Amino acid sequence: MSDPRELEAQHLEPQELELASESPEALQALFESRGWGDGLPMVAPTKERVDAMLAAGGASVDPDEVIATLEPRLGEATRRLVAVNAVLAGCPNGVLPVLVSAVRALARPELNLRGVNATTHPVAPLLVVHGAAVREQGFNPGLGTFGPGNRANASVGRAIRLLLLHVAGARPGDGDASTQGQPSKYAYCIAENESASPWPGYPRSVGCEADSAVTIHCGENPHNFHDMESQAPAPILEKAASVMATLGSNNAPVSSAEFFVVLGPEHAATIADAGWTRRDIQSFLYERARLPARSFRRAFEVVQLRPWIDALSDDDLAPITDHPDNVRVLVAGGAGKHSCVIPSWGMTRSVTLPVEP
Repeated sequence: MSDPRELEAQHLEPQELELASESPEALQALFESRGWGDGLPMVAPTKERVDAMLAAGGASVDPDEVIATLEPRLGEATRRLVAVNAVLAGCPNGVLPVLVSAVRALARPELNLRGVNATTHPVAPLLVVHGAAVREQGFNPGLGTFGPGNRANASVGRAIRLLLLHVAGARPGDGDASTQGQPSKYAYCIAENESASPWPGYPRSVGCEADSAVTIHCGENPHNFHDMESQAPAPILEKAASVMATLGSNNAPVSSAEFFVVLGPEHAATIADAGWTRRDIQSFLYERARLPARSFRRAFEVVQLRPWIDALSDDDLAPITDHPDNVRVLVAGGAGKHSCVIPSWGMTRSVTLPVEP
């Protein structure tokens, strides 16, 4: 289908399809014939499995109530459709409130899901799970949180992508224009390691006091930085600043763009032991992640910069982002002196919401 307007016009009613077999092969063949799925084997979403997923969600509400409309297809996401995709992804029962809350976040206007899906940039929504839900639903906030080996992280991240494919219409081509894609378009879900964080949980830093919360940040794959030796905050964070201050990121021509800086627990402990707060980290990175203004002018003709940045002389150091609040800091991962930076797509804002049925 070549016309995106036709894609948006599809308001298809959910269908019940009968399979001769629940085998992975039969389900895969059906999905391939209809242009569905992510290319990997799936679990057949039988009525019994979907009902069990809904029941374990704990919400005594209409499962067919629309909870969000997802662009670009303008697909209507109900709890039942979320449950169907959770089953397809292999999610354990009990994670439905996390997924429902994540879907609500995806639909928030400041996140700009239409732009996220329509851009040629390699951008994917990263889901971060916070608080009690991490423990109760078995998410891995520690060693290897971005990687394989944990069912909740892997399947919930995959369920988000299946919802984007099946409900939002973000299929490569008309619905997802990313030139090359990126691995995180399969599954992109981590958990905050609040027990290893020297600072309050991330949601509190953005005004969310709920026991459990989710954050969606639409960005690139994580870029690792390591420091095995430093016993002070500045040398560690200088390395983070060097990752941020690059012309290769979409943040470079968009000064309002966010960065997520995900500190490993060891780096976080070193920084906090020196008395630094989360705000100190944000301010330091805002001040240090800079390039000469001429570098931006030589690299880009089309920019979205604050007027005061545009007015800098060529020799002035221009910040890669225009306010410390655009630098978001949380702790995740396990032992080892590694951390990462996740640049934004640019024209999107992260969203943090409480986990609610």
